[in-house]
Amino acid sequence: MSTATTTLRTAIFPRSTVLTKAGFVIAGVAFLSLLAQIAIPVPGSPVPVTGQTLGVLLLATSYGATLGTTTFLMYLLVGALGAPVFANGGSGLERIVGATGGYLVGMLLTSALLGYLGGRTWDQKFRTALPAMLLGNALTFGLGLFWLHQFTGKDWAWTIAAGFTPFIIGEILKIAIAGTSLPLIWQFVQRKIS
Repeated sequence: MSTATTTLRTAIFPRSTVLTKAGFVIAGVAFLSLLAQIAIPVPGSPVPVTGQTLGVLLLATSYGATLGTTTFLMYLLVGALGAPVFANGGSGLERIVGATGGYLVGMLLTSALLGYLGGRTWDQKFRTALPAMLLGNALTFGLGLFWLHQFTGKDWAWTIAAGFTPFIIGEILKIAIAGTSLPLIWQFVQRKIS
């Protein structure tokens, strides 16, 4: 089996129908919602440390660009419509357009990027999975920081101190978890497929 455009999802479930894809979207939204509830407040920052970025790293690369992006769009939609899926059970459009909205929009773009890279086997080897996860986080935080800076009007020193520095250790751990677990899962799956 060629893995040039195979995602982990299609390797495990090669015959996906519209119904199974809808099921994956629902499961993905639930997974992201659950990880978003792992939220640790950061004193002096409107941005909590959450498991949400780990969910994006894992789902996007496993689902591929189309399904990964669709899943994150659905997550944003159900949250905007009032379902308590965002960090700390938050919901509403103000979460998307407020101070922390740039991180959510960044995660949407990260879903597309990592889904694309996952479809091109970047998640199958440690040497490419870790840089892919780093790129995804850089995109999320780059847009998140720019948005936070614009929304609050605070200087860049405050923006970086409140919107990036407290997250460095947690994000390194999440990158390590996603960047090592996915290649290990792929090794197992490829042995089963062969």
